Amino acid sequence: MIMPWLIRLNIGKIGKKYALHHSKELLEAIGVKEGDLIVYYVEKGKLNVNHLINPFKYTLNAKSELKQSLEEIEKFSTRL
Repeated sequence: MIMPWLIRLNIGKIGKKYALHHSKELLEAIGVKEGDLIVYYVEKGKLNVNHLINPFKYTLNAKSELKQSLEEIEKFSTRL
């Protein structure tokens, strides 16, 4: 029987100056692309790695739910 967590088990390497080298497959599994930021933290003696989502990229890619047009916003701001 194959354990589900074993599918994403990968071995990395500690490089010079303690740089962490991960496999491409492991980083793709958490949605990381080249140039993205990741967050490391230790919890209960284990190293955790999370993808840090850039809020600006997220905002640009998110579907806008803005219901007012730019003209309406401009009219409102001129009244202030």
